[in-house]
Amino acid sequence: MWRWGCEVQEQRTFCRICSAACALVVTTDGERVVSVRGDVDDATSRGYACSKGRSVGALHHHPRRLDGASLRDAGGTLTPVGWDECLDDLAERIAGVQAAHGRDAVGVYMATASTFDSLGARYGARFAQGLATRNRYSAVTLDSPSKPLVAELMAGRGDLLPAVDLERATLSIFIGVNPVVSHGHFNAFPDPVTRIRHLASEGREVWVIDPRSTETAQLATWHLQPRPGTDWVLLAHLVREILSDGAEHGYLDGKASGLDELRRAVAPVDRAMVVDRTGLAEAEIDGLLAALRRHERVAAQTGTGVSMGVAANVAEWLTWALQIAKKSYDQPGGMWFNPGFVTCHDRRKVTPGPAVADLGTPAPSRPDLPARMGEFPSAALVDQIEEGEVRALIVFGGNPLSSFPEPERLAAALGSLEVLAVLDVIETETVELASHALGCTDPLERADVPLLLDQFLPEVGSRYTPAVVAPSAGHRHAWQIFHDLGARLDIEVLPADVDPATVTEDELLARLTARARRPFEELREKRLVVDEPSTFGWVEASLPDGRWRLAPPDLVAQLEGLLERAPDPGLLLIPRRQPRHMNSLLRDAGASDRRDRPEVLVHPLDAAELGLGDGQPVAVRSGHGHLHGVSRLDDGLRRGAVSVPHGWPGDAHVGRLICGAECDPLTGMVRSSGVPVTLEPLDA
Repeated sequence: MWRWGCEVQEQRTFCRICSAACALVVTTDGERVVSVRGDVDDATSRGYACSKGRSVGALHHHPRRLDGASLRDAGGTLTPVGWDECLDDLAERIAGVQAAHGRDAVGVYMATASTFDSLGARYGARFAQGLATRNRYSAVTLDSPSKPLVAELMAGRGDLLPAVDLERATLSIFIGVNPVVSHGHFNAFPDPVTRIRHLASEGREVWVIDPRSTETAQLATWHLQPRPGTDWVLLAHLVREILSDGAEHGYLDGKASGLDELRRAVAPVDRAMVVDRTGLAEAEIDGLLAALRRHERVAAQTGTGVSMGVAANVAEWLTWALQIAKKSYDQPGGMWFNPGFVTCHDRRKVTPGPAVADLGTPAPSRPDLPARMGEFPSAALVDQIEEGEVRALIVFGGNPLSSFPEPERLAAALGSLEVLAVLDVIETETVELASHALGCTDPLERADVPLLLDQFLPEVGSRYTPAVVAPSAGHRHAWQIFHDLGARLDIEVLPADVDPATVTEDELLARLTARARRPFEELREKRLVVDEPSTFGWVEASLPDGRWRLAPPDLVAQLEGLLERAPDPGLLLIPRRQPRHMNSLLRDAGASDRRDRPEVLVHPLDAAELGLGDGQPVAVRSGHGHLHGVSRLDDGLRRGAVSVPHGWPGDAHVGRLICGAECDPLTGMVRSSGVPVTLEPLDA
C-alpha cells in the first residue's frame, strides 16, 4: 500500500535464502529497502521470518555488491567494463578452451543460491547442456548426496524427499538436524519453533539425536547425545529390535523385498554394542525403542550431522528401513512425499531405478569418484583442474572457496584456470580470483516461483512474487546473462520463439509453470496457492515391482565395513549451522554486533583438561590441516565433540580440516563430520 505524501511502499514477497520460502513484507522508500518482516497474513509461514530472511534488505544494499560486469586486465586487476565487452571476451575464451582441449575442458558449478533463482537455474542448466560438457557439479555433493542415493536404491528414484507429517505425527525423531536454525534439510520447515512445539504437545513425542543440545533439542521431549558419527549403530539396533517386535509384518510381506537380508545385516548390533560405540546409557536406548513400540507410526528425519559423516549412506538407509518397518512412509502420521505443484505434476508415473548404485564413468583424475545424477562430485574439481581436465569454470550462485575442502589448494587451482567466470550478487573470495565477474540481480530485484524447491514445500502448493524493486546499477538477471553468453556461443538458451529483448520474467515463469496444477495467472494473483496438504499413497502405488527395497546390496556392504571398523578415538569434529547466515551468504551483512562468529564449541570439562578458557584463541588440528578460532565453552555439548560452523573463510575455514581424498565411493561425499581433531590454546 502507498502511504500518502511519500514514496514508502509495502510489498509482499517470499524469502529466497533457504528452502522454507517464508512470506515477507518489504517496506521500501523509493529504491531503498527500509525494513523486512514476516507476513502475518500468510497461511504457511504465518508471520514467521528468521534473521536470515529479514536480512535480504542488507543483502540488497551490501557494500560489496557486484555492480555490472568486470574483467581482469593484463595487470591482474578486476576492472569494471561494459556487459558486451565482458561477454564477448568470455565467449571467445570459452570457445578457445573447448577448441583446444575438448568440450569437457569447461566446467559448470551450480551452487546453493542458484537453487533459489528459478529462471537463472533453469536457463543456466540449458546453457550447461549446450556446452556439452561432462564436468558439471553442484552443492548437493558437498553435504547431502546420501539422500538421493538411498531414495534411488530403496524406492527406484532419487528425487523422493520424505518429510514429517507436521499435523498428524505423534512420534518425531530428528537425527543430526536442527530445523530451528536450518529450517529443514531437503524439505521446508517454516515457523519451526511453533511446529516443533506442536509435535511435542498433547501426548506427542519429539526425540532429538545429536551430540549437541541444539535449539531443536531444547524444544524436544527427549534428547540423546551419542558420540559423533555413531547414529548408524543406534539405528541398526532399533531396526533389529523393531523387526523382532513392533514391525508391521503383514505390510512388509506385501510391500517390501529384502527383509531377510535386512535382518541378517543388523543382527550383530545388540544393545551392548550400541552402549559401547555411542556412549548412550541402556535406559536411553531402551526408552527410544519403547517409544517406537508405543506409537503406531514414526516420522524420522536426518540432517547434515548425519549426511556429512563417514556412515551417511548407512544411517540414511536405516532411517528409511526403520520407518518402512513401522509402515510410516507415505502414510498419515509418518512421512509424506510431496509430488510437486509445478515441476512434478506428472511424477506419479515413475520410471523404476536400479537396485544398486548406477555409477557413471569417473573422471580420469579421480577414478574413485564416479558421476551420479549427471554430475561429478565437487570433491573431484580440484584434481580435475590440477590435471588439466578442467581449464575453464563457470560458477553460479556459490562460493567454493568458503565451502569446499582444502581451500588453499583450491585457491591455487582456481587461480591457474584460463577462465573463472562467477555469477553472483556480492563480491566473495571466489570472485576475488575471477577472470570475469558478472553482477546478478538479488532476490528483491527479480520475479520468481520456488521452482526447484517445489518438492521441499510443506504443502502441495507454490508461491509467486514480482520484483520488489527494479534492478539497479547494471545488475542483470542470471537468465539474461546465460542467454547473452549462449547467443555468442551458438547455444540456444531461451526457447526459439522468445524475443529476449522484450520478454518479461512473468512470461518466462508462465512457460516454466505451464504444467502446474493450477494456472500461472491464479498463482500470480493469489501469491500463495495450496492445491492440497500433505498427500499419501502415490509413492507406494508406483514402487518398482510394487515393493520397497529394504536391503540394497551396496548399503549392506557398507554396513558390514562399518561393523569391522574400529571407532575413532579422542575429540571428534561435528558440523554446525548458525542462525544469521546461510553457508557463506550474509555472514557479514547487517550490524557488526549482531553477526554470527566462527566460534569453536567445546565442553567445559574437555576445555579444562586442555587448559582452554572461554573466549580464548584456539587451534583445531586434524590429520590433514588446522584452523584458528575462538573457543566457546558449552555444557550442552557432549564430551569429546568439537563443533565448528560452516561458511567462514581464511583461518576459520572448516574445510582446512577436511581431506578431499577421503570420499564415499558411492556418492563422492567428503568426510566432514566425525573427523578426529585435537585442540590447543593460542596466544591472544
